Amino acid sequence: MSSSKVLKVGIVGLEFGAEFIPIYQQHPNAEMYAICQRTESKLNEVGDQYGVEVRYTDYDKMLADPNIDVIHINTPLQLHADQVVAALEAGKHVGCTIPMATSVEDCKRIVDAQQRTGLTYMMMETTLYSREFLYLQELYRTGALGKVQFLRASHHQDMTGWPSYWDGMPPMYNGTHAIGPTLGLGGNQAEYVQCLGSGSVFDRMKAQYGSPFAIESTHIKFLNSDTGAEVTRHLWAVAREYRESFDVYGSIRSFEWAQTEDAAHVLYLGEKPEHITVPDFADRLPEPIRHFTTAGVYTAGGESEHRSFVQGGGHGGSHPHLADRLLQAVLGEAAAFPNAVQAANITCSGILSHESAMRGGERVFLPEWTLTDAKPIVVELDQDVRPPWAKEYALTL
Repeated sequence: MSSSKVLKVGIVGLEFGAEFIPIYQQHPNAEMYAICQRTESKLNEVGDQYGVEVRYTDYDKMLADPNIDVIHINTPLQLHADQVVAALEAGKHVGCTIPMATSVEDCKRIVDAQQRTGLTYMMMETTLYSREFLYLQELYRTGALGKVQFLRASHHQDMTGWPSYWDGMPPMYNGTHAIGPTLGLGGNQAEYVQCLGSGSVFDRMKAQYGSPFAIESTHIKFLNSDTGAEVTRHLWAVAREYRESFDVYGSIRSFEWAQTEDAAHVLYLGEKPEHITVPDFADRLPEPIRHFTTAGVYTAGGESEHRSFVQGGGHGGSHPHLADRLLQAVLGEAAAFPNAVQAANITCSGILSHESAMRGGERVFLPEWTLTDAKPIVVELDQDVRPPWAKEYALTL
């Protein structure tokens, strides 16, 4: 990073959000300036632990602080839209955890607010900065996968013990961990979705959202492409180890995610499989925060462990990459990814997939305002000519 400017960061939401405090504290372009939490005892516990002096229990008062440049939101998903719009209108750049919102209308509010203010908005999607995604992105952009023919992703998670607002939630309302990498790998956008709802949740959960489905599985048609993806998501009443995964099927190489946590990923060259260990990409980060790709606040064990971090296996080393990219975007050193429109396309793909399932699998198109004129990154299929590296089984990146 070439800029020497230091941005003052405020974090709201200190359960999972506390993971980012030491990252900002050690980033050369950030000052971990303020924290916000409604529960004062929790606020002071975290503030004392990390030495953050500026503390708020009132989000509006935090937004009124003229010293804050960037707000990083890690609150419950139903609060995201109001809090993001308020931060943008208060003149703050924003990074917000997933999902962007839980309705198409609220996604539109955020897109409008970002375009009206011209400030940075970035959805902090962990899978788009995991080491697996960065690895496959490298293979794709160098042509090592060949033409991508199909992608498949899943997010299996038992939400037992989570706050009650999750009870009965349509699985695809929180589907960005699975949808994000299928669209992000080749710079694609969803044109339309078709979704099957299957099974049933517990009777006591059906009333809150009016959704009966245990699993939702959607097909996504990419805009201006002959390629698509299948994405499956569940929250309840399914026997399965936690798994955030995506598979990529290319004309030269294909990648399949490990079936279980203790298994290995598989890379195929033609029909030949190889069990692989995905490399870390810490060297892409400023040196002071590189160690956070393999360790963080929630690696110490005991009561400090957060369910999302533990179940997600540390989110693939993504947290320092996310913080760094947000700061780079605010400083004008890199584009926010995903930005407001991209985040809306990813998030609305999930929301509208649930709508499709409720309508018996009807095709539902994404709104035009979730689409840009950006072209996908395409590797064409050539059956007669393969580049020299396609003959080599070992990869050198």
